[in-house]
Amino acid sequence: MFSYSDVTHEHVMHLGSRALAAGASYRLLSPRETMLTSSKPVVAVCAVRTGAGKSQTTRYVAALLREAGKRVAVLRHPMPYGDLERQAVQRFATYADLDAADCTIEEREEYEPHLKEGNLVFAGVDYAAILDAAEQEADVILWDGGNNDTPFIKPNLHIVVLDPHRPGHELRYHPGETNLRMADVCIVNKVDSAPPAGVQAVLASIREANPPARVVRAASPFTVEENGIQIAGKRVLAVEDGPTLTHGEMTYGAAVLAAKEHGAASLVDPRPFAVGSIAQTLEDYPNVGTLLPAMGYGREQMEDLRETIARSDAELVLIGTPIDLRRLIELDKPALRVSYRLQELDEPGLAAILEERGIIETALV
Repeated sequence: MFSYSDVTHEHVMHLGSRALAAGASYRLLSPRETMLTSSKPVVAVCAVRTGAGKSQTTRYVAALLREAGKRVAVLRHPMPYGDLERQAVQRFATYADLDAADCTIEEREEYEPHLKEGNLVFAGVDYAAILDAAEQEADVILWDGGNNDTPFIKPNLHIVVLDPHRPGHELRYHPGETNLRMADVCIVNKVDSAPPAGVQAVLASIREANPPARVVRAASPFTVEENGIQIAGKRVLAVEDGPTLTHGEMTYGAAVLAAKEHGAASLVDPRPFAVGSIAQTLEDYPNVGTLLPAMGYGREQMEDLRETIARSDAELVLIGTPIDLRRLIELDKPALRVSYRLQELDEPGLAAILEERGIIETALV
């Protein structure tokens, strides 16, 4: 059984060829075999690649649901790396819950922005038990898929985010293409920063793979603390979301865009200063280049990240991760956080579509 995500179709079938040559059968599991059924309405937000903007889309949808008077439970793709029996069902309502669970940076990046906006988050390992717990507290289940996984819960509305910075990837990665073909709504994100040719290529892929899907174009504007006034003329270390840079294969993120827009003198290359597991990550993923991925699979790696930042000769650190790293890592340099949000550009938008599906009663204006 092949059960991994965000990999090329070629990678999937190379492994298939090895299995078949060894005499084993090789199988992919259908989403129909793996999705649970909920007693509550379900909205699933997935993507064709990691780093497409799924998390900000999920938060945007959650805000629409809350504003319509719905209690929302966000169910997150599995993240635990510790004692899986103890982590079978996890419920997060406060930052203290994150501390009690000793969450990694990767977990916090997905959970903390939801908590900041008032969303209740469930995660863990046993998704039948997780779904049952969430249904006790919510009117609507919001699936927040990791990487580009297909939904674990059968959705009443399946939203899939595409990234025109990586045109063609929506048809070359597994199971991203499956998500594209299953989608009720396709969000073409980042049209404010992507090349027009990339946007047109992604729109063509949607027409080819899933003509009935509704299409909503969206921007992903960012804001910088203090309006970015400290950035001009500085040597800047750009710290970006780890998975987006590594297996997501992105070569820049919000911190880089902010550095360029606000006139940074240069980007600091972290590789000469990297230590431990961070140095190994940069060696394993040479495409990352002059960016620092915020890897933090445990305390030791967080310390490696802190020391790498401390050793660098940057005059300013730009934090482009979904969470504020300063809450977890003590920085010895000035730092500014870059955040971003989803901005719909087309009508009818997601609120109207949620109303059409009967998930909310009154579309928002």
